[in-house]
Amino acid sequence: MIFKLNIWRQAGPDHTGQFEAYEIDASEDSSFLEMMDALNEKLILEGKEAIAFDFDCREGICGSCNLVINGTPHGKQRATTTCQQYMRDYVGEKELWIEPWRATAFPIVKDLIVDRSAFDRIIQAGGYVAIRNGSAPEANTMPIDKHVADDAFDAATCIGCGACVAACPNASATLFVAAKVAHLSTLPQGQMDTQRPMKLLDAMEAEQFGTCSNYRECERVCPKEIKVSAITTMNKLLYQHS
Repeated sequence: MIFKLNIWRQAGPDHTGQFEAYEIDASEDSSFLEMMDALNEKLILEGKEAIAFDFDCREGICGSCNLVINGTPHGKQRATTTCQQYMRDYVGEKELWIEPWRATAFPIVKDLIVDRSAFDRIIQAGGYVAIRNGSAPEANTMPIDKHVADDAFDAATCIGCGACVAACPNASATLFVAAKVAHLSTLPQGQMDTQRPMKLLDAMEAEQFGTCSNYRECERVCPKEIKVSAITTMNKLLYQHS
């Protein structure tokens, strides 16, 4: 299959970027990143600079393969990261537009790579259990209702990829923050830190993310299907202790 690729190229954060057009003959069985690898091999053989893009696990676990494909963060398949998209998913789309996350808090490093360390700084503000727990206790020492454990586990599946930010018209990180709050503050071990929601939201604002306006685009593009109900949980905890 011959694809026309319009890919964002930008030499660095202080440079002006633009889309550049390429053509690639890609197998329908190759993953999206394998197609990008093949394109880079072609460019190198032609004596041209390879396209910089980010990845790590290529198994849908780490979330670093953050690309916007034809306007959708990670690509057209829902609950799927970019590295788990396949070219057969784009058989009917011969022209693809590929660009990085767009948010002030995620500055472009080069081409398709953005700096997501703002998420790390938000976590440092309160995304942890602050009390000493000692060694691992016996599993049945602290009974936890199943629905509480299930809700905490669902929130903990957030991989911090930033798709929620890329999809939000306000570039808000509220779903990411809410997932961390719902993960930690619904469990008994984390309930002692009643200021966690405020600390994380203050850090989010300091990093110049936008605020939530209930568009719910974040839920639609999240590769781990984090629900906006996590935001409800966070707001409830916030107002209980404000």
